[in-house]
Amino acid sequence: MSSSKKNKRNIRSSSIENSHKKNYIYTPYILFIIVFTIVNVYFTYFHTIDDSQEGIVAVYKSPTCECCNKWIKHLESNGFNVRAINEINMGKIKMDKGVPEKFKSCHTAVINGYVIEGHVPANDIIKLLNEKRNVVGLSVPDMPVGSPGMEGSRNDPYKVYEFDQVGNYKVINQY
Repeated sequence: MSSSKKNKRNIRSSSIENSHKKNYIYTPYILFIIVFTIVNVYFTYFHTIDDSQEGIVAVYKSPTCECCNKWIKHLESNGFNVRAINEINMGKIKMDKGVPEKFKSCHTAVINGYVIEGHVPANDIIKLLNEKRNVVGLSVPDMPVGSPGMEGSRNDPYKVYEFDQVGNYKVINQY
């Protein structure tokens, strides 16, 4: 065999080997994307978490939300046992828990069957648990500066609402 044929064959086999090496470089990334997508779909649409454990506040929150973490610390410093649940599809959680559109905030919690939406002060939650009112839960809509977990350079006025299953609501506290 001539040396030019050997060189062509070596070049061809070398380029085939290099193309396979390039594919191997992308394989871990492709596998990561596939696994990430499957896990996301599972947790978003099929996975249900038992948030009915008596006395434990189950807080559904975005994995990147710092004010949610501060609110959790507020609850813990007021004697609550808290379990944080990182959730990507918060809209689905709010819908499943019956949070009215006008009362939505960044995180949704459940304790003893009550829904706690947003930066509700611990004292209002304690009062609800002690009185055992016939409501779905409490809400501090939006994210007012000065509410627990949203401490800042100012204190904006805000209201704590209670709401029921049929759309009734009322202000139970103001700060």
